[in-house]
Amino acid sequence: MLQALIFDVDGTLADTEAAHRAAFNQAFDQEGLDWHWDEALYTQLLDVSGGKERLTHYWTQRHPEVRDVDGAGVRDTIARLHELKTAAYEAMVNDGAVSLRPGVLHLIDAAGHAGLHLAIATTTSPVNIAALLRGAIGSDWRQFFGIVEDASTAAIKKPHPQVYLQTLQRLQLPAAQCLAFEDSANGLRAATGAGLATVITPTQFTAGHDFSAALKVLPNLQGVTVADLQAWHALTTP
Repeated sequence: MLQALIFDVDGTLADTEAAHRAAFNQAFDQEGLDWHWDEALYTQLLDVSGGKERLTHYWTQRHPEVRDVDGAGVRDTIARLHELKTAAYEAMVNDGAVSLRPGVLHLIDAAGHAGLHLAIATTTSPVNIAALLRGAIGSDWRQFFGIVEDASTAAIKKPHPQVYLQTLQRLQLPAAQCLAFEDSANGLRAATGAGLATVITPTQFTAGHDFSAALKVLPNLQGVTVADLQAWHALTTP
């Protein structure tokens, strides 16, 4: 029987990646770097989970000759860029640049009323999560999600299943009684690696990913009901 829904954040609860890309570029400008991530490049970089990891990958793969910026070490510069990017993203969210995807809020509300546990399993930062959900749901957003696992608690990024395994442990439920919601191939691999049946809602950045292992692939959650989820979940029961 279905007992819990576990949601990714970026791309799943909200289509955040355009704002993230803009925030990265703003950070580059603030630091005086001539870097610019256009949509095509950013789509490729999304194969690397985690903001700092994405920055490091870009640095080493595209500009291996760059070692220092203004005398700062690579690690320190990456940290500084990520801090600037996080601040820029939070400001954009607070200004209303990002909203929940269609059907998300209604399904969360309906699931809560149906007695299902709701959890978040993401490798984004707590600051990003709070900024998004505070603006979209309200200051009491934690009342919807009893458990939140994020970059502060799961050090190993997706596609590793660590964040989902920790979420299941805190829920004290087996994977067979839960559904995961993701938008990317890395997220799907992480969820299925923890034994979770997974509903995928791709974005423009992830539409070309391989989702053959998903339980369902939907354009968004508009019109999806708890009864739908229960019926789909029943198909996974031997």
